[in-house]
Amino acid sequence: MNVYEAVTTRRAVRGFTGRQVPAEVLERVLAAAARSPSGSNLQPWHVYVLTGAPLAELKKRAGERVDAGDPWDEREYPMYPAELKSPYRERREAFGRERYGALGVGRDDWEARQRAAAANWQCFGAPAALFVYIDRDMGPPQWADVGMYLQTVMLLLRDEGLHSCPQMAWSVYRTTVAEVLSPPEGLMLFCGLSIGYEDATVRHPRTGRAPLDETVTFVGDPGRRLQAA
Repeated sequence: MNVYEAVTTRRAVRGFTGRQVPAEVLERVLAAAARSPSGSNLQPWHVYVLTGAPLAELKKRAGERVDAGDPWDEREYPMYPAELKSPYRERREAFGRERYGALGVGRDDWEARQRAAAANWQCFGAPAALFVYIDRDMGPPQWADVGMYLQTVMLLLRDEGLHSCPQMAWSVYRTTVAEVLSPPEGLMLFCGLSIGYEDATVRHPRTGRAPLDETVTFVGDPGRRLQAA
């Protein structure tokens, strides 16, 4: 699989089979992902890999919280601005329509939406998951480094025939994750990443992307601009 294939076939898969991911595959992917770029080579990511009994225990504890209706943990970082302006608001709304429409869940069916969200904390059935932390005193450039690291991991997983789903949803169950992982106090949970083999019986809508001219401006190439016009 070349890089273009990895990029175009990567998507957030929300349904995995129980087929185990070989430990040597995860080690190979993470060893290669260590080459991801980071400013001044800080490598600000701290990664925990969960499989087997520890992951089962985390899913159990998370499921108990869902069943008990426990309130979410307060997020330690904002997922989105308080007020999303255009065009970001419309893109988020389109995602919601595609995501829940594929599940047959109506816009006002809050209970069904909650059930769908609960699958996050079971890693959508995935047999492996990463939990990615960052030092609390790191700034936006280091958060960007962690994002590049995660993208590298996800593309390498595609080369191994695996799929993944990055999940900031775990940030609202961060205390439950900490109960299982016992991370140092100075680390903040950014997200989880479910990993496994896709369950082809689960429908996954392919979300759209904005046209190139909506997000990219070419400067200094008159021929390219004329062609686009």
